[in-house]
Amino acid sequence: MLAFRNSLLTLLTVALLTACSPEDLPPASTAGYSVAEVPLHQISDDLAAGRTTSAIVTGGYIARITAMDGELNSVIAIAPDALQQAAASDARRAAGEERGPLDGVPILLKDNLDAIGMPTTAGSYALAENMPERDSEVTLRLRAAGMVILGKVNLSQFAGFRNTASFNGSTVGGSPKNPYDIRRSPAGSSSGSGVATAMSFAAATIGTETAGSIVGPSSVNGIVGMKPTIALVSRRGIVPISLNQDSSGPMTRSVRDAAMILDAIAGTDPEDPWSAEADEHVEPYEAALDPDALQGVRLGVIRPTGPSASSVTPLFGAALDVLEAQGADLIELPSNALVDPRPEMRVILLHDFKVDLNAYLETTPGPVPVRTLSDLIEFSLTDPRESMHTMDYWDDAQATENGRSGADYRAALANGHRLTRDEGIDRLLQEYDLDGLVTPTGTPASRIEPDGTPRAGPIPEGPRGTRPPGLTVVAAVAGYPLISVPMGLVDGLPVGLTFAGTAWTEARLLAFAYAYEQASMARIPPERALGAR
Repeated sequence: MLAFRNSLLTLLTVALLTACSPEDLPPASTAGYSVAEVPLHQISDDLAAGRTTSAIVTGGYIARITAMDGELNSVIAIAPDALQQAAASDARRAAGEERGPLDGVPILLKDNLDAIGMPTTAGSYALAENMPERDSEVTLRLRAAGMVILGKVNLSQFAGFRNTASFNGSTVGGSPKNPYDIRRSPAGSSSGSGVATAMSFAAATIGTETAGSIVGPSSVNGIVGMKPTIALVSRRGIVPISLNQDSSGPMTRSVRDAAMILDAIAGTDPEDPWSAEADEHVEPYEAALDPDALQGVRLGVIRPTGPSASSVTPLFGAALDVLEAQGADLIELPSNALVDPRPEMRVILLHDFKVDLNAYLETTPGPVPVRTLSDLIEFSLTDPRESMHTMDYWDDAQATENGRSGADYRAALANGHRLTRDEGIDRLLQEYDLDGLVTPTGTPASRIEPDGTPRAGPIPEGPRGTRPPGLTVVAAVAGYPLISVPMGLVDGLPVGLTFAGTAWTEARLLAFAYAYEQASMARIPPERALGAR
């Protein structure tokens, strides 16, 4: 299972070592700069002040990945030109031509984003030869900001959209482990992004979300994660599930760092027509951060429900106390404030996956053996590295007809938007005169179950109400933004606090999260990230 990941890491590390002399790879002890737990904004300041170099920082992250990733299985590949990128950044700074605050700062990408020089596998051997000829728009913007594209991180295969049975991670990258307790799940689908950020394997990572795949891993790995409004950030060059619900966003160790990344990647892309309005709504996100942002703000409180809700009740209560102490007015919302949109989401995602994946696969280079979802199913049935896993989501998606033009699809999309927007988040904000919503992001990380363990999956068949209606899923169908920020530990495991709002309110949500973060200082890093075992 891990042969592809291990061979990639080995080959790319050899490439790095042969391309650079030993002095280009200073160990952290001799370089005098440790990257452990250093936030992105501090690295940015240190680079600008000449206290370190991009080559030293990049080498420090590579050393940490090599020494510490091991059983965590968070990193699939290190970019073969990572140190050359760093050297180019250092040369720009020396010439007074730096590109801004992110120049020379290393970042890892989830392995469903195209980046020249590394395969985009989405965790599947079907895409092992998917060497993109172009960067995704997100990657392109990060490079334009001067960031070092350090490598690719693991994920739930095809962003978790393959089957209902437990499938921990991917066939390419193996099963990632939670750094707080390796018996626990790091959640998905941006599992590698969550683990790598928590472990200081990069200054930041990029994750993607369709229904909780950024905020969920952020919560259980004790980091900050933001899912923007749909198409504020371009999806071009990202292996898709659904253009109606797919988004990519920053996963970082601080809110300020998330804002800095969003400043770089947000905006209209002509090759993602859904993003046509993005430029009208882009704001200076880092500049919006304010430690007093909660003063006089009205937040609707959504209490968690379900069998595990009691585990986070005390921690959530403490978080609400912090919000009140910072001047927020908290408005308790009724337990039936939200409606579960999963029946509509199931129809939307199954149809969209077939349409959007086929469109992406058409753009892949010649050696890729699959060009359609049907090809992918056939490959995964016959390739022994893939055939041990079921693929009921793929089968159900392949069986859909008429794409986005069918009456059942259009009805599901309209109903989903009505339930989650007009009668959901927007109704609550207007009816209770709220500036935003707040709720626990989830519960502590669950134990890792063996692959193949039966489960319902995120879009179960059946009537409405098979699960409690969570804010994460409601915001997913609505296409509205979320940010999760650490609120502390439950029995040694982290849990996040979510702030949510209507479309295009990223700056406001970042400000709320920043004010809470600065007042609570609730993030506690995993001991192994500090060198403990």
